[in-house]
Amino acid sequence: MKQHLIFPLLAVLLVIVSCSTPASQTEVITLDDIAAQLLLLDDNILKVQAENPTTGDGLPRVIPRTINKDGSLSVLPAGDWTSGFYPGVLWYMYELTGEAEWKDKAVKYTATLEEQQYNGSNHDVGFRMFCSYGNALRLTGDEAYISVLEQSAKTLIVRYYENVGCIRSWNFNEEVWQCPVIIDNMMNLELLFWASEQTGDPDYYDIAFRHALTTMDNHFRPDNSSVHVVDYDTITGAVRMKNTHQGYADESAWSRGQAWGLYGYTMTYRFTDHLDFLKQAEKIAGFLLENPNMPDDLVPYWDYDAPGIPDEPRDVSAAAIMASALYELCSYSENGAYYKEKADKILESLGSTYASAPGENCGFILGHSVGSKPADSELDVPLNYADYYYLEALLRQKNLESQ
Repeated sequence: MKQHLIFPLLAVLLVIVSCSTPASQTEVITLDDIAAQLLLLDDNILKVQAENPTTGDGLPRVIPRTINKDGSLSVLPAGDWTSGFYPGVLWYMYELTGEAEWKDKAVKYTATLEEQQYNGSNHDVGFRMFCSYGNALRLTGDEAYISVLEQSAKTLIVRYYENVGCIRSWNFNEEVWQCPVIIDNMMNLELLFWASEQTGDPDYYDIAFRHALTTMDNHFRPDNSSVHVVDYDTITGAVRMKNTHQGYADESAWSRGQAWGLYGYTMTYRFTDHLDFLKQAEKIAGFLLENPNMPDDLVPYWDYDAPGIPDEPRDVSAAAIMASALYELCSYSENGAYYKEKADKILESLGSTYASAPGENCGFILGHSVGSKPADSELDVPLNYADYYYLEALLRQKNLESQ
């Protein structure tokens, strides 16, 4: 599992005031800035839970995801695909500070996801459970977390199609898709690789390995960009169609999807030592870092082929994922110094221009992410997974610099 060290940051006193849209910063935010924001976020979560304890479906509101169009906090049920990120943020804060307050909060919010170990309604089991329970186990060593993670892995592999060689991502849109697999699904393989090491059962490893190979064969174009969705015939395993669900067009390069691929293949190399996966990660990094539509600050537009560039929204979440992945990739690659330089630049950009001003964004750390532009959903807003991968990148940066 990932190892991190504490990231030293200077202390700055902040006064937290309200939820609002983000304002650009001129200096990189500090650990105290981050802590103050997250304390505000925790206060806002409790207020929303008290005033609106359930969603329209009657499910309890537990996890902050973003802000609504009116600037209020959006708090969703544990079954949301992003539910593991906020507990993960709290675990990273505990790791950064060593303060018991963050551990106590992390334990509480992690526990709200316990039933999700049985939620096999989509591929997002890894996102929900490894970002929360995985970090909990790594940082506490509490063996009570192991059984939940093992069950989560069992739940995930039920979605594996032997004839396809992939884990099915979604169940919706069944009138169009038979076995849709999205590039995001690479991120869930970490749970399976861990489960194989933990249990000694090679099936978890074999499924994850084959999923990565099949995805590498079918998702990537000659320029090393990735398709978002590949749909497979469940009987023959043949590719039926390639399209997008969140990008600009079927042929475009949706920025967060490219970042998922970079992170996923870097992580897969960590567990397998299979050089083809390392080479794939390097190819993806090349597509991103050498892309003519990549801005100078290395925070990409929501899609590298969006028609209105340079007047398209940026996606901070894609940048944060990319930075975290590049820090790991630089440990494996002969181009390590180059990758670290680029990751450092991304963190500098995120921690200054794209950081929430004190007291804004309901307490989220970063602003200016894009959930789904085609759906007109979550445009230029904070997102919990942007914060998660930003903190992970900070930790990985310090780990590298302390070696």
